[in-house]
Amino acid sequence: MSTIHKVAAVQFEPTMFEKARNIARLLELCEQAAAAGAKLIVTPEMGTTGYCWFDRAEVAPFVESIPGPTTSRFAALARKHDCYIVVGMPEVDDENIYFNTAVLIGPDGIVGRHRKTHPYISEPKWAAAGDLHNQVFETPIGRIALLICMDIHFVETARLMALGGADVICHISNWLAERTPAPYWISRAFENGCYVIESNRWGLERTVQFSGGSCVIAPDGQVIAVLDKGDGVLLSEIDLDAARARRVLGEAVFAQRRPELYPELLTDTFSWNPRDFFGLYGHEPWPAGKTSQVSVAQFAPREDVDQNLSEIAALARKARAEGADLVVFPELAVTGLGNPARTTQPIPGPATDRLEELAAELGLYLVCGLAERAGDTLYNSACLVTPDGDISVYRKTHLIEDERSWATAGAGWTVVDTPVGRIGLLIGHDASFPEAGRVLALRGCDLIACPAAIKGRFSSSHAGTEVEQPKPIPTGLDPHHWHHLRVRAGENNLFFAFANVVDPKRGYPGLSGVFGPDTFAFPRREAIAAGGTGLATALVDTTNLDSIYPTNVVRRKDLVSMRMPHSYRGLVKVKNY
Repeated sequence: MSTIHKVAAVQFEPTMFEKARNIARLLELCEQAAAAGAKLIVTPEMGTTGYCWFDRAEVAPFVESIPGPTTSRFAALARKHDCYIVVGMPEVDDENIYFNTAVLIGPDGIVGRHRKTHPYISEPKWAAAGDLHNQVFETPIGRIALLICMDIHFVETARLMALGGADVICHISNWLAERTPAPYWISRAFENGCYVIESNRWGLERTVQFSGGSCVIAPDGQVIAVLDKGDGVLLSEIDLDAARARRVLGEAVFAQRRPELYPELLTDTFSWNPRDFFGLYGHEPWPAGKTSQVSVAQFAPREDVDQNLSEIAALARKARAEGADLVVFPELAVTGLGNPARTTQPIPGPATDRLEELAAELGLYLVCGLAERAGDTLYNSACLVTPDGDISVYRKTHLIEDERSWATAGAGWTVVDTPVGRIGLLIGHDASFPEAGRVLALRGCDLIACPAAIKGRFSSSHAGTEVEQPKPIPTGLDPHHWHHLRVRAGENNLFFAFANVVDPKRGYPGLSGVFGPDTFAFPRREAIAAGGTGLATALVDTTNLDSIYPTNVVRRKDLVSMRMPHSYRGLVKVKNY
């Protein structure tokens, strides 16, 4: 049986109050795609009716049951061409509850549906949050999952579907407020090693400019086909074998997951006022917060601890001269990458003594990676060193295959309160696991410091869009339109300080950066390092207005508060992959 199938994303501008016209146009575009050989055709969110409804009364004439007249028409087309079609529409159930729904229709009729679980700002005026969570539908052309627009902001949704075996996530949307293909779309394909077929609407509706950019994204994050603007059919191919490999940057990430470390994903720490929650009973209250400069330093560590410490000192002095309060250095920055087992250091020990002296001299917080020796056990570790001489240690919890020959995986997370804010530590490959960043966000972290030695491609450019966007949304060329670690920051509403090794000859691209807590804030609150040894520095603000409630997104964490942890049980189940 072939594992390669032709697929299509339909891009379309529906018109409100003209349901018959919208359905006729969608059927025409789906017919075109099917005639071209597409076996899976994906159409936009609310494509049958338009999107920007004021309330239940206004949308009421246009909702339908499923199955119903509209699904019957698409089922006839699917039967005619032996294909599968995803249709977005407003649904009404037997109890007169409305949902924003995606329905998968095949040659034999309705296969399944997904009701949008995370309604966007306008939808609670008419729609209930969906109650059909994280399903994967087995078909002759692969395992298909459905998500709708805002759902994909939440790492748990796509992760659960990928854990359920999804080869392809059909993401239907009315995406806005940035140029597309959106970084979130790309990261969900990339981190889960599966395809994302994106069908987005375009055009202007009730003052809202939608972004177009329908596309097909491969399991490695490559956008393999894209339609920027206008009605049309975008054709491409998917290979089920590529999805079923479940690899990220060459690593078998699903086999490397640590479900025993993820139980906190089922909690909802931001469901209460976090300024009260994190000070409850006087235990571990949040730092007051301040405005700081945070730097990331990238260089190529060698198998010479003294030379590496000298490089660290030089970059730290430069960062301090530029106003930095905290500097993050790469993974294994102290001990080198070549054969870490040869250069391991105890903590505390001579190497960390020198880091303590440097931190005290400069009045600077330092985060450095090193190979740690603790008795007979070796770890890939990072230490946070304060100007007062305190050392906090984190041991990498998600090891790449090559590290398993010398390192033992860590057994837990490290969170440190500083004047800069609450800081969580990750190391390199840990950031490939959305669960890791989410746990630290749930613990109230303002910033994640991530020393890294990541090879390969985790960023891509954008040539620009013809879709006109309101200022200050950029539309032109962007060399770093998608950066996976920027997504990590935004999805958790925290700052992410990513310090990567830069050594192009050995495959390390650098691309270190400090990324802000809101990916839809333009101009972006971030700094990305240029090629070669050097620094990137950005302003990190963890302050709050004089209010008992959080007024800063990094403390309020809107996306974290909107999670639905009651449906996340599958994230902590131990499975074999």
